[in-house]
Order: sequence, then C-alpha cells, then structure tokens
Amino acid sequence: MAEDRPPYPPFTRETALEKVQAAEDAWNTRDPRRVALAYTPDSTWRNRGTVVNGREEIVAFLTAKWERELDYALRKSLWGFRENRMAVRFQYESRDVEGQWWRSYGNELWEFDEHGLMRRREASINDVAIREDERRIHGPRPKDERGLELPIW
Repeated sequence: MAEDRPPYPPFTRETALEKVQAAEDAWNTRDPRRVALAYTPDSTWRNRGTVVNGREEIVAFLTAKWERELDYALRKSLWGFRENRMAVRFQYESRDVEGQWWRSYGNELWEFDEHGLMRRREASINDVAIREDERRIHGPRPKDERGLELPIW
C-alpha cells in the first residue's frame, strides 16, 4: 500500500505554500524519523557535498546534523513551483558545541511523486558566523509570521 503525504502534485500556489510550511514545521521538530517520513523510501538527496539515499540514510544524516547544530531553528520560503517540483529558499540558525552561532542560507530543489512524497532534494547552503545578539530565528515560526518573506541577509 502506498504512503500518502498531501498535498499532492500538480501543485497550486496554495498547496505549494502548504507543502513548504509542512516541511518547515517537521524540520523544526528536529525528529529525524518524523522528517524522513516525508520522503520516498528510496529518496535521493544532495546536501552540500554529501549524497544521501533512502530513509535510513536520511535519519542517520539528520541525527548527526542535529547533534552538531544545536538549538536549530529554520524558516523556509517558496521561491517557485511547477507541476511536481518546487524551488525553496531557507535560512536556519544554530550554535555549535563551542557556543558559536551560525546562520545558514540555502536553496533547495524538490521533486515529488504522485503520493506527495519527496523523491529528490538538492540543497546548496552557505554558513555565516553571527553573534548571539544577531539572531532572528528563535524556535518554530509563530503562526502570525507564516508566509512572511525571508530577509536576504
């Protein structure tokens, strides 16, 4: 039996925005198993210089990520969409074990199957060291801030 993760392609602007917010909400749980369920069992990722294949590798990758990137908090923004594909911009902030805060800027390309599961994810990410008082992302996005654009810097 196939798994389903609505909304399904082809996407409208409304359903694309819903899909992006659902991804942001899931990643902000920092629960690797929960996040992995949004991807096909054989999903392929390119994340920076790493290639990840399948849910178990996704879980292992995210587990290691959130052991390094403490107090991780993410914002995603829809950049564009067509049929079963999306382009998404994101920013997240985290601190390392030494206490240095980082803001990471990135772009993702997503491709979905007919069941609404992501089968391909390509992410390009840049990191900038910031001071704690420069932080602007504190935990999951409050409902009244949903849909707001991300500042470029």
